[in-house]
Amino acid sequence: MTARFVTARDEILKLRAEDADDLAVIAACLQDAVVLRRDMTYRPKERRFAAVLNRFRWEKENADATAPRPVRARRGERIRTGLHFDHVGAVKTRHLENDGTVALELLTIDARPDPAGGAEITLVFAGGGEIRLAAECIDCSLDDLTEPWSARARPAHPIDESGAKD
Repeated sequence: MTARFVTARDEILKLRAEDADDLAVIAACLQDAVVLRRDMTYRPKERRFAAVLNRFRWEKENADATAPRPVRARRGERIRTGLHFDHVGAVKTRHLENDGTVALELLTIDARPDPAGGAEITLVFAGGGEIRLAAECIDCSLDDLTEPWSARARPAHPIDESGAKD
């Protein structure tokens, strides 16, 4: 009998977004991802904004919902994920005043048409921070980069008394 290393490579995500509906799928996959400012960059000559995040694998949680789960799965899994937007002409940040060593929690990604015919793409972080991308179009790719690992905790979103999320 030969020992073999079992990988989760068949479960990695590789997604592409070319419109707001596609981007909504990527945003859902990236909900609760954490990233350091130093792991995000804008390359003006390449017109590319890129980030490497630790993504919570929500799709794995949903697939395992009915199966008995080992202790590892109860906390969920995270995976290192690359994200980039092409055709970006400008990047602006708001309320991201940390030294780059504090993890930022991504809540969502929003895309709206801008008056010039392009798109305004906003990465929205917990605590009110934002990164706004002025892009000619929506051209986004998400690629899982590593093997998953057991998360320290499963993200939770408390609901206030009015029924709205925090």
